[in-house]
Amino acid sequence: MSANDSRNLGPGTRVTAAGRRDEWTGTPGHPGAVVSPPVWRASTHLYPDMAAMRAYPANEDGNFFYGRRGSPTQWALADALTGLEPGAAGTVLYPSGVAAIAGVLLTVLRPGDVLLMTDNAYEPSRAMARGVLRDFGVETRWFDPADPAAFAAAICPRTRCVLLENPGSLTMELVDVPHLAQIAREHTIVSVLDNTWASSLGFAALRHGIDIAVMSLTKHVGGHSDAMMGSASAGADWYRKLRLRAQGLGIVVSPDDAALMLRGLRTMDLRLQRTTASALALAQWLAAQPQVAQVLCPMLPGTPGHAIWRRDFTGGCGLFSFVFRGGTSAARDAAIDALSLFGIGFSWGGFESLATPVDPAAMRSATPWPPAQWDPADRFGVRLAIGLEDAADLIGDLGAGLRAWSEWPA
Repeated sequence: MSANDSRNLGPGTRVTAAGRRDEWTGTPGHPGAVVSPPVWRASTHLYPDMAAMRAYPANEDGNFFYGRRGSPTQWALADALTGLEPGAAGTVLYPSGVAAIAGVLLTVLRPGDVLLMTDNAYEPSRAMARGVLRDFGVETRWFDPADPAAFAAAICPRTRCVLLENPGSLTMELVDVPHLAQIAREHTIVSVLDNTWASSLGFAALRHGIDIAVMSLTKHVGGHSDAMMGSASAGADWYRKLRLRAQGLGIVVSPDDAALMLRGLRTMDLRLQRTTASALALAQWLAAQPQVAQVLCPMLPGTPGHAIWRRDFTGGCGLFSFVFRGGTSAARDAAIDALSLFGIGFSWGGFESLATPVDPAAMRSATPWPPAQWDPADRFGVRLAIGLEDAADLIGDLGAGLRAWSEWPA
């Protein structure tokens, strides 16, 4: 099924059928036809003669040329992701989510340009701004993710691009993407969204006005914590530019990893449904615990950003944070150490639950953390990535963690 054929179907049908073209899997009913595109490993693609080599349209999507330009395994994954992003003309694959952000920004920006970055962006994006982009003559300015007026005020004649993260993967502030995208268009600013949290199944980025949608496929698409990859999907003009820049940089992904991503994609809708429901159950439980000062989960009614989530999103995921009421860093460490079902490690979107400390104060540039309206003692957070375990078991495990926090010496 081609990208265009799949867009009007339900999410479960789309992830099942996307990227399974007959030319990559074989004609159904004929000998040799398969369900999933095979792993196609090749650096060199051969031509029958010189006339064929000269006549071949070497740099068109879906045509063999050289392994760096891809094979049916990578093409099938890119085609599937394009079909899941309404309005996209194509998708470029990168070795990681950070590589995808870098590839996009190095396509859009030039020396002397200004990049506006939402202050809830995660640290690798901020490090890129302070390092690679600065070295290439790009200036980055940060703005309050919850204040469209602050974004508009930060725009200057040199502003070329805005990088959004919705929600922030640590502090979970939601951004009014349609509003900010409209402001960006009015100023001919390219809008880029890190859409990893909800994925294209839960938030149609281009349909909400974004020019380029980035995902870390390492998370929900892979789903099994065993492969890394990133993607950028865009309309025809930006897709062409992204593709040529990626080729110029020699960017290519492994066909074996692409096959793992295709395998994970088939169950992504089901996994997102399960982890979203579990995360909401855990967030509701945590909100009622006396040790917890704040639950940072936009899916939870009454939390900041919930109205935007209800308006713009068709789904969520299992990632959210909470903040202890007072306490110390050592008490938080004791709480995390007391967990038995949550692993301690980075990333998210896999089948297993994870818990990591959240200390965003040093990362903020335009807004304080904790927010000014909070008690300043409430600053020790934990980010939870909810997996496929039973929610009741995870709640019991969190109860043990909260008891360990309460018992820690003041």
